Amino acid sequence: MKTDQELKAIVMQKYSEIALQSKEENQASCCGAGGCSTEVYNIMSDDYANLDGYSEDADLGLGCGLPTQFAKIKKGDVVIDLGSGAGNDAFVARSETGETGKVIGIDFTPAMIEKARVNAEKLAFHNLEFRQGDIEHMPVTANAADVIVSNCVLNLVPNKDAVFKEIFRVLKPGGHFSISDVVLVGDLPEALRSAAEMYAGCVSGAIQKDDYLALIEENGFEGLKIQKEKPIVIPDDILKNYLDDAGINTFRTGHTGIFSLTVYAEKPSQACCPPGCCD
Repeated sequence: MKTDQELKAIVMQKYSEIALQSKEENQASCCGAGGCSTEVYNIMSDDYANLDGYSEDADLGLGCGLPTQFAKIKKGDVVIDLGSGAGNDAFVARSETGETGKVIGIDFTPAMIEKARVNAEKLAFHNLEFRQGDIEHMPVTANAADVIVSNCVLNLVPNKDAVFKEIFRVLKPGGHFSISDVVLVGDLPEALRSAAEMYAGCVSGAIQKDDYLALIEENGFEGLKIQKEKPIVIPDDILKNYLDDAGINTFRTGHTGIFSLTVYAEKPSQACCPPGCCD
């Protein structure tokens, strides 16, 4: 079993490599027999092309939903994008919050931060910034954000409870989040769970759907609702890198499901600090 720090190192290495490639290169880049190592990062992505603020240069095909579409962002809002990558969701959020608002993207990987900043400069966006940091310890003051969005990122973080605690801290009272993520129903085969490639590709880092939703409620959020849910199908040419034919058949015919989930919840308007400390 890898430690949290080892898992974080895997994520940083993989996403640093992806940051240096285009979406097309990521989708076409194969390494050896049996399929493409980067295909796993793209099997879940949704199409952003028709959303205001979309920037093709910032779209690396790494998401598993469209959280900004459901985030109820208003003009003048302060929005934080967790795991902002090359800037795609941050740019879409900026189109919603307008010139009077502000968007802050936070990403763990220096190469992604650099790519996002270059993209922002090209677009001459001045009410948007990208900060390098761990979303378990966000480089943001408390009660700073009206809205938090994130797209297929929390499943990469070993300590998801810590992230939800940070989201609660950083949101203003009455603020809310809309997060797209990968969750499981049933247990993944051990070969997938232990594969570093599948962890960095968002699959084996996912937790059970019920546990994920329980974490949100345990951290003091209210108004929890699932805004969108869809099954994710991993192609056989990826599975065969980890499972034999019998294992693939068992996986396909079993009760395990992998889902993209977009979840909404609010920080209570009377909240003054993390749950428990005001008692």
